[in-house]
Amino acid sequence: MPQPNNPLINTSSWPPRRPYRAVDHAAWQGELVRSDEIRCRSSREVFANKWLRLREDEIEFPDGSGGHYTIVEKQDFVVVLPYADDGFWLVQQYRYPVGSREWEFPQGGWPSGSSGTLPELAERELAEETGLRARQLTRLGRLFAAYGYSNQSFEVYLATGLTEGTPDREHTEQDMVHRWFALDEVRAMIGRGEFADSHSVAALTLFDLRT
Repeated sequence: MPQPNNPLINTSSWPPRRPYRAVDHAAWQGELVRSDEIRCRSSREVFANKWLRLREDEIEFPDGSGGHYTIVEKQDFVVVLPYADDGFWLVQQYRYPVGSREWEFPQGGWPSGSSGTLPELAERELAEETGLRARQLTRLGRLFAAYGYSNQSFEVYLATGLTEGTPDREHTEQDMVHRWFALDEVRAMIGRGEFADSHSVAALTLFDLRT
């Protein structure tokens, strides 16, 4: 992926300082499943619009039996963690599918007709939803959104050196608000079910791995 010529953006990952536990691969090598053991025999488009594509594949399992797999194809997106004074800026908006207002980190994808790099998208989403500008963006990692039924993934960026400005939200975000929370309060909100966006909670885990 091409990177923008911007010295203020650090796209290197945080190096985890806690070593990962060594895995005895030989002990479970027999349990590994090759990526080609489920084969696609045919595929058809069920539905498509400017946000997603729904397809149904006819598949074949390793034993020769058949089945069907329905997959949602969506573009990748970014989640941005705006960090300042030992806390984070969060946004809240009404999430229609679940019928409630929810706190989350700023996040989103390129609108139809726009494109660019993921760091550029992170800058855009941060400024659009909160008005904040970051002196530095650091890539924390990449995660899959819901790989049981979708190919979508998202990149997580830590935004630091923040300066405040005026949000420039889309009309679909007209009810959005943003607010700063101390890190301990964000963690408490997870326990109380007040910070329930899975992408945001997973992104916070990547933040924790940097220490």
